[in-house]
Amino acid sequence: MKKMKYVLVTGGVVSGLGKGVTASSIGLLLKACGLRVTSIKIDPYLNSDAGTMSPFEHGEVFVLDDGGEVDLDLGNYERFLDVKLTRDNNITTGKIYQFVLDKERRGDYLGKTVQVVPQVTDAIQEWIERVAMIPVDGKEGPADVCVIELGGTIGDIESMPFIEALGQFSYRVGSGNFCLIHVSLVPVINVVGEQKTKPTQHSVRGLRGLGLTPNILACRSTMALDENVKEKLSQFCHVSAEDIITLYDVPNIWHIPLLLRDQKAHEAIFKVLNLLGTAKEPSLKEWTTRAEICDMLHEPVRIAIVGKYTGLSDSYLSVLKALLHASVACRKKLVVDWVPASDLEDMTEIENLDAYKAAWKLLKSADGVLVPGGFGDRGVEGKILAAKYARENGVPFLGICLGMQIAVIEFARSVLGLKDANSTEFDPNTRNPCIIFMPEGSKTHMGGTMRLGSRRTYFQVMDCKSVKLYGRSFIDERHRHRYEVSKS
Repeated sequence: MKKMKYVLVTGGVVSGLGKGVTASSIGLLLKACGLRVTSIKIDPYLNSDAGTMSPFEHGEVFVLDDGGEVDLDLGNYERFLDVKLTRDNNITTGKIYQFVLDKERRGDYLGKTVQVVPQVTDAIQEWIERVAMIPVDGKEGPADVCVIELGGTIGDIESMPFIEALGQFSYRVGSGNFCLIHVSLVPVINVVGEQKTKPTQHSVRGLRGLGLTPNILACRSTMALDENVKEKLSQFCHVSAEDIITLYDVPNIWHIPLLLRDQKAHEAIFKVLNLLGTAKEPSLKEWTTRAEICDMLHEPVRIAIVGKYTGLSDSYLSVLKALLHASVACRKKLVVDWVPASDLEDMTEIENLDAYKAAWKLLKSADGVLVPGGFGDRGVEGKILAAKYARENGVPFLGICLGMQIAVIEFARSVLGLKDANSTEFDPNTRNPCIIFMPEGSKTHMGGTMRLGSRRTYFQVMDCKSVKLYGRSFIDERHRHRYEVSKS
């Protein structure tokens, strides 16, 4: 049986460098070379999954087909690689400790003292090997390469057990089956415009001190690295100059796989994984076309996103990506106007008139209005006002999750005349509950108790807008909610 090849992506210096996009782009590049690719994201936090975290805390919670609530980077993997991942493709410290403690309670360790090394590190390695074998591209049998992204930054106390496990893992699978790509920052000091290598030097030294040696450096910078900077990095980090890649700032993230291809990143990876003779040159024609079209678009389409977490665009990442893909398909340049829902409410008019006017101005200048999902009652009345404005003025409106619920509430109040129509989430005693708590939910436990994952919906009326938009009699959609529209 052929051996699985592993590509590990780690990050240094600062968080938020774009490891997720880099890992996705590496996977895409390898796929374009004819290899089958799967992905694993390691998140060193103690939560079992991302389900109970606020979007402010962690960005969007991405929902998988199997109902897994995972890190938003898995959304990038699915979009870039056209795969369907499982909840086990997201490893967290919480999941690993739960797994180890369950084994300990069953007596599987036969009386041994349970420690980070070897029990926790062994559990991490076993998890990686098991999940890497699960096919995610709809084909039979395991993939050729598994791209693993280690969340956080080298030096974080949370990631130490994973670093130790991955160090052991690299020896276990053998040098020809393990490639480490370290994403680091090369800042430019503005006064002199000089690219500084010291942060990367320290980061690599820290990584080597923990037992992992990078094969490839992916350096984030505002511009391409000077040759003398590459030479310096090569000298101090023990990585050859041709294995140092610059990920400089680009107009859109679809350029990142092209950057990697142009700098022969695939060849650097193949050299480490002994694949030079077997993989073909990358074919990225369709991808290149999309990246170039996106840069050339100039006719704007303005979409107002009316939400609760508008201060952090990562909170609605999948919604943004869907809008971007749709706008590129329509040859329009997407302009998103973020409208804080509570700014549309009457109370804001009294307390902060400028914010109120600004929010309504943005809403009224939009070509379309989108109200995304959310929890809690803050800003709900503002979202209802946005839905009412869109309906009365014929502005295209899309309500997702809570956004659809508030559209139902608004219609019930304004058109059906049920003035006190509401969701039982916001008013448990409402006389006209048009949105109700679902029977499968739990009011005591938060994590994993919603309706989660892919569900098939059959349309009852063939002449409705939904059927025309989807072009079929049923649709598979991913759910993440506790409340639904009341049928009575």
